[in-house]
Amino acid sequence: MRSRTVILFLGSFGLPMLGAHAQNSAQAELPSAPSASQQQGQSQTAVPAPPQQNPVPAKPDAPLPSAQPANDTPQDQPPKGGATSSSAPSAAGTPEDDSVTTIRHVVNEVNVVFTVTDKHGHYVRDLKKENFKVLDDNKPPVEIRSFHAETNLPLEVGLLVDASNSVRDRFKFEQEAATEFLNQTIRPKYDKAFVVGFDVTPEVTQDFTDSTEKLSIGVRSLRPGGGTAMYDALYFACRDKLMKAQHDGPVRRAIILLTDGDDNQSHVTREEAIEMAQRAEVIVYTISTNLSGAGRHGDKVLERIADATGGRAYVPFQLNEVANAFAAIQEELRSQYAVSYKPADFLPNGRYRTVEILAQGQKGMRVRSRHGYYAPSQ
Repeated sequence: MRSRTVILFLGSFGLPMLGAHAQNSAQAELPSAPSASQQQGQSQTAVPAPPQQNPVPAKPDAPLPSAQPANDTPQDQPPKGGATSSSAPSAAGTPEDDSVTTIRHVVNEVNVVFTVTDKHGHYVRDLKKENFKVLDDNKPPVEIRSFHAETNLPLEVGLLVDASNSVRDRFKFEQEAATEFLNQTIRPKYDKAFVVGFDVTPEVTQDFTDSTEKLSIGVRSLRPGGGTAMYDALYFACRDKLMKAQHDGPVRRAIILLTDGDDNQSHVTREEAIEMAQRAEVIVYTISTNLSGAGRHGDKVLERIADATGGRAYVPFQLNEVANAFAAIQEELRSQYAVSYKPADFLPNGRYRTVEILAQGQKGMRVRSRHGYYAPSQ
């Protein structure tokens, strides 16, 4: 009896550049979805600490509409573009009872998208690899494999609009600002976006498309009413839309969250929604619809979400400044860098690993990126 050895290479992790199969494999490791869990008798903390290692998600008692269980995807499929080879040529007529030994090898490559601003807050777009220092779990990487500006990479954007009663008085203006943002940002046949309105449940009013006309219709079809389940909407958009989106090459994923930050109906916690965004490699930009300028609790919640995912929180003080926030996000999406590296002392144990990118050689520069990632599990 002959034996064959099959080497199966699993794809890299750490950037919204994964192929469809790699995304599906990652989904099997996600915490249980709200639709597959029961509520624990625990209350949320007001300002939780940064992401814990291997957190245990809360288990809500009601389903999250439109969400599918996170473990419904086969785990043993190789990623798109992965290589499979044999230690010896395959001969014709090989008996069906040949034993096969499968060896899995995780390619430990991390990719991080980040932005750099000077001391005046202006974007710096002409830096080189030597201008940065990368630390992964407080250690320099073994190797920097690539570094380049991501000014033209295709975008996958989710627009999440709070359609609860709390934003009814300014809803029309927000719709107009969001429509203008999509018209200016989404390039036909290149970028894609979708629109989700949420009150008690998230509702997709326009699925992924490169048509700004369809996206505009999706925004205009939103109607305010009901409570606010913001965390559920963010969780749903990351897991059920962006993680499941199929694409032929590398992309950047972003969510623009337009809301007052007050949540009173979600089945998942804030930290669970943040963790899902981190696992989906999504940068979240938040635009507060609170116009009081009084530093409300909702604004602090939005700041926490944006900071944890490498995005930015905008707090307009006047209604017309909402449009300015959208314009600033558009500029940032075209002013990013991407670095790919091999981390030191890497173990595929599912643990949260911290990432820090430091600017060198010039004073006053500030780097903004996500704070870490979850290593894959064997």
